[in-house]
Amino acid sequence: MNRYNRLFTFALISIVAPAAMISQGPGDKPETAAPATTKIQPAAPKLTASGHPDDDYWRQHDHLLLFDFPWLAHFKEADTQAGLPEAGQNRVVFMGDSITQGWHLDESFPGKPYINRGIGGQTTPQMVLRFHQDVVNLKPKAVVILAGVNDIAGNTGPMTLEDIENNLATMSEIATANGIRVVFCSVLPAFDFSWNPGQHPAQKIADLNTWLKSYANSKGYLYVDYYSAMKDDRGGLPVNLSKDGVHPNPSGYSIMAPLVEAAIEKILVN
Repeated sequence: MNRYNRLFTFALISIVAPAAMISQGPGDKPETAAPATTKIQPAAPKLTASGHPDDDYWRQHDHLLLFDFPWLAHFKEADTQAGLPEAGQNRVVFMGDSITQGWHLDESFPGKPYINRGIGGQTTPQMVLRFHQDVVNLKPKAVVILAGVNDIAGNTGPMTLEDIENNLATMSEIATANGIRVVFCSVLPAFDFSWNPGQHPAQKIADLNTWLKSYANSKGYLYVDYYSAMKDDRGGLPVNLSKDGVHPNPSGYSIMAPLVEAAIEKILVN
């Protein structure tokens, strides 16, 4: 081996040997700790600017609130076509939300001149604003008011029970000032809302109904107690009366119909 080969071999050994020592050393602890496992949090659901789920229904709902908050356009043509009641006709208007809207009055009260003015999703402030158009202008003998559950659900924003009570009182005052007799209906029981869960509505509904009954009695209005006849032990609407815990099925309406019919007959006689 010549001088240059000896130098090359020595240099190679100097480089490789430390590497071998490192690679063969004891592995008690790694030089760096393993990265901690990061728990992936589920993405927060996307909401509209008003806090509703960002889907087609709520986008259309929120868009409508900007341009026709009470939705006066909904029944405008139908109100015109209804015209005035015939002489001696005991016309009754049912004012409310989807629970009223979904009620086939012609099936529950065949031959009766009852007019349905329920709009799905509506709250009491919306009903106050359309009360003249959809109730007073139709000149009924009586109005049946079933409202408040969507207020508790927050469909048009946060609402206190006092807010709801004031709006219900306003509708009754408008009716009375126009010679229309008032039938107040209890809010139906609900344990939760599928479209806005976690509101714990059962006790709020019970409290609102307590006020409704007291207010109706103090003003001489009739009060129809659907709540007591339909609630389960949780203060909700049982599965045999509803598919979603809020809206009655035909069995639910079959309980409601004779209760409100008795009140209407009584108020029209007095």
